[in-house]
Amino acid sequence: MRNLNHLSEIYQNYDTYIIDLWGVMHNGISLNSKAVEVVEKLNENSKRVVFLSNAPRPSLKVIEFLKKMKMEERFLSKVITSGEAAMKAINENKFGKKFYHLGPKRDQSLFERVLSNKTSLEKCDYIICTGLFDEQENDLNYYQVLLKEHTSKKLICTNPDLIVHRGNIEELCAGSIAKTFEKIGGKVIYYGKPYKEIYELCFNRGDTVLAIGDNLRTDIRGANNVGIDSLFIYSGVHKNEVKNNSELITLFEKYNVKSNFLQKELKW
Repeated sequence: MRNLNHLSEIYQNYDTYIIDLWGVMHNGISLNSKAVEVVEKLNENSKRVVFLSNAPRPSLKVIEFLKKMKMEERFLSKVITSGEAAMKAINENKFGKKFYHLGPKRDQSLFERVLSNKTSLEKCDYIICTGLFDEQENDLNYYQVLLKEHTSKKLICTNPDLIVHRGNIEELCAGSIAKTFEKIGGKVIYYGKPYKEIYELCFNRGDTVLAIGDNLRTDIRGANNVGIDSLFIYSGVHKNEVKNNSELITLFEKYNVKSNFLQKELKW
């Protein structure tokens, strides 16, 4: 495992770069200018850049969000989200017709084509989880009580992340509810990283690929799962677990993953 000072040291070794968004390119509030410079340089050198996000929303909504943060449209030709992958299955009624939406109203774009199929928890065929209700953002026990009588139904998790940092504030994600549902005996179907299927949309067989991300559970394990190289950004989701470099080795052992390269933040 090599601690990189600059991505420019190795950029020629790869054709395709799969880059995480939240925690690498932005913090939920503003863009990381150094990471944007990396994308600019990769673009100039004719490298393929794919943004792969565990956002529980269609890709177009994420693109709109990035544009609001002033990311240039020319960098956004390939944005893939876990929500986009889940939306395809939902629109095809893959898990049944009637569903219950567990998550904030802002995620409704995920199923707007089949909105008439939305129903109550009691009447649904399956549960779509995009996150936590706005009024219940921190209490996982609330969801355990809510779901305990419904473990016979599948829960579709559209964002396997457990937490995210919006600026300096830690927030729970849909993955935390999914883990709670599994603990009480429910079955979860996950869309997004680290599951192999999402990577089939990102690169072609034979490409040399580097995955860049800040989440060992999703970004780095996903790269391990599909046998591609990875660069771990350790100032992101795990920043509170890394006080100094010596703790990084322990962290990789804890999550049982491997990475080829490390950087505190993505920079050229």
